[in-house]
Amino acid sequence: QVQLVESGGGLVQPGGSLRLSCAASGSIFSIYSMGWYRQAPGKQRELVATITSGGNTNYADSVKGRFTISRDNAKNTVYLQMNSLKPEDTAVYYCNHRSGIWQWGQGTQVTVSS
Repeated sequence: QVQLVESGGGLVQPGGSLRLSCAASGSIFSIYSMGWYRQAPGKQRELVATITSGGNTNYADSVKGRFTISRDNAKNTVYLQMNSLKPEDTAVYYCNHRSGIWQWGQGTQVTVSS
């Protein structure tokens, strides 16, 4: 069972930046495609960025050009660099397998507000 621990969230002003990290347990992390998801209050969880084992990335239209997903397989860690943050980016952010098949971690809260 893969365990996921997200960190790096916080309160930031509009236009600011944050870098989220997700540490995963398991020795075969490198073979999996990973994703960052977010869930805003009263809304369903949505997938915002994915990265394959080979480093190919894909983004939701709402974050394209502002967010960058990356991974360090040696550290079993996936990152989400978030720039030009907007109030509508406010949500709890989670990482998981690209298909969301693992047990969810606690997530990390991102709040964008002036």
